[in-house]
Amino acid sequence: MRILIVDDEPAMQESYRQCFRTGNDGDDASVLSDMAAELFGDDAGQEEASATQQPEFDCTYKMQGLDAVAAVRAALEADSPYAVAFIDVRMPPGIDGKETAKRIRELDPDINLVIVTGYSDFSPLDISRAAGPADKIFYIAKPFEVEEVVQTATALTQRWQADRELAAARVALAEKVELLEEQKLELAANESKAMHLANHDTLTDAPNRLAFQRALTEHVRAQHCFAMGMMDLDRFKLVNDTFGHLAGDELIRLVYGLLQTCLGERGMVARLGGDEFGILAEVTGEDDAVMLCERLIREVSTTFRIFGHSVQGSASFGVHVVEARTESDPIDVMRRADLALNEAKRAGRGVVRVFDESMDESIRFRRQIEGGLSQAIARGELKMVFQPICSHSDLEVTGFEALMRWNSPEYGPISPAMFIPIAEESNLIHELGDWALDEALAMLNQWPGQYVSVNFSPRQFRRTNFVGHVVERTQHAGVEPNRLQIEITETAIFDNAERAADTLYRLRQMGFRIALDDFGTGYSSLWNIRRFALDCLKIDRSFIDGMGRERESAAIVHSIIHLGKALGLEVVAEGVETEAQLQALRVAGCSHMQGYFLSRPVDADVATRLAEQRHLMPVEEPVPATVSDEDTQPGNGTHG
Repeated sequence: MRILIVDDEPAMQESYRQCFRTGNDGDDASVLSDMAAELFGDDAGQEEASATQQPEFDCTYKMQGLDAVAAVRAALEADSPYAVAFIDVRMPPGIDGKETAKRIRELDPDINLVIVTGYSDFSPLDISRAAGPADKIFYIAKPFEVEEVVQTATALTQRWQADRELAAARVALAEKVELLEEQKLELAANESKAMHLANHDTLTDAPNRLAFQRALTEHVRAQHCFAMGMMDLDRFKLVNDTFGHLAGDELIRLVYGLLQTCLGERGMVARLGGDEFGILAEVTGEDDAVMLCERLIREVSTTFRIFGHSVQGSASFGVHVVEARTESDPIDVMRRADLALNEAKRAGRGVVRVFDESMDESIRFRRQIEGGLSQAIARGELKMVFQPICSHSDLEVTGFEALMRWNSPEYGPISPAMFIPIAEESNLIHELGDWALDEALAMLNQWPGQYVSVNFSPRQFRRTNFVGHVVERTQHAGVEPNRLQIEITETAIFDNAERAADTLYRLRQMGFRIALDDFGTGYSSLWNIRRFALDCLKIDRSFIDGMGRERESAAIVHSIIHLGKALGLEVVAEGVETEAQLQALRVAGCSHMQGYFLSRPVDADVATRLAEQRHLMPVEEPVPATVSDEDTQPGNGTHG
């Protein structure tokens, strides 16, 4: 450690030399410890006592203040600064100790100054004001003892070293904070890009099916009169077969441009897939909707010049009008428009058809299903199956998703995608949901530690005293809350975000796990993820399925995984059906997976064996090309 001594008396400089020659003997360790404790507290004293030897001092002696200032400047330039300076107050004929201390402090803010004097024209307060801060100025009276000087030098050099290490740590921490801020901005940019890719068609940059379904849901909730149309290009396959797929792609781009220009601010145009477009617009009634669709047909019934070829455009329209203040289901609205489009094609193409009840033969069937569903629990027609959720590294079974199945005596196996929406439209959803929750909780007493994940529909989530209801049934089953994972979609929380945030917070406080299902297909955003108390993100199976074919799907999957990691959330990939998907998800860092490649949904007894076995080996055979509707339809959760 480097020490600067400034004193104009040779005898005093010799005294300092005697001090530092005897200061390294090691006999005064306990005295030095006491000194450090008195100056800087007990911790410093303990550290001093644990030291095996005193630091070695490299002393520089100067007779005058100006020489000392120059020495400090040179030391800083050489990157070898002084830790401590002992300064005599009176040093004629040059500058006095106060001025010397002031100039040294201006050069080196970190040096510790020790003022040594028998008499001073300046008070300690004067010197502190000139060369502060006060915690870096100390005083020794002449004549001094050897131990006093050595102890002070030892304590202050160690403090100086600690201050340097602390400053370095602060710089490193600041760099880390800056890096985290950069990563945060990059994450937000990636999210914005991923969200755009998730909601826009790559060919036309038009809103895609997901964005259209969201807009359709908003129109339904607004309860104003609107028309939902579906348009299909006539004889589009002929264009592809004759001029090639590039020409077909160009035709789709041109048609979208015409539709967007014609509709303008009045409504929305989306590409739903292939040569099919969806239209949303506020209308005054059925006649207004038909006139709008006919105008759009006229716009696209023109001759397009594509790569030097003339292509005649033509289209068919199916439209469903939703009257104001009408309770509707968005999926059902789209289904009815699609039925109307099919009727338009059967009518000879190039026409508009409006949906009417005669087109929907399934309405009667749906009513029959609703009647049978109300008796299904009492008749023992429902059962729960369980699909394992495995960790990515060793395929340890950490939990199961509970899934509902219905085998009707009249109609045979019925897909949850069919009977859950029917139950959702009535109060049957609560009865089904309670039964499913009780069945799932009962399984936990047979498993060695896994959790069960239960889906709750939006209507269930909005149920009065939902939290109390879940707590009551969990306590009745004798199950710890952390073994129940509540799965919801963003649709369930979007209607009333404030109430949803409070509900999720209370559930988390009680120990329940919260998972956001079908992540990436709803209203997902960083704000929602931050706002709602979550434990897990579940990547929708559509993105997993598209990973090997579409760069967009792979980018979305990677973004969701990185987002989950950054927020400390578990990420579960649903619908893992091939080894390639499993390995790609492992490389991407996905924490958990579930899907046919690992295990199909299994009966309760098989689930118990898998739980006791703990680790799962993926199936060797590929997923069959043909599977049942109940396993492939979306929403085949606990009761959906």
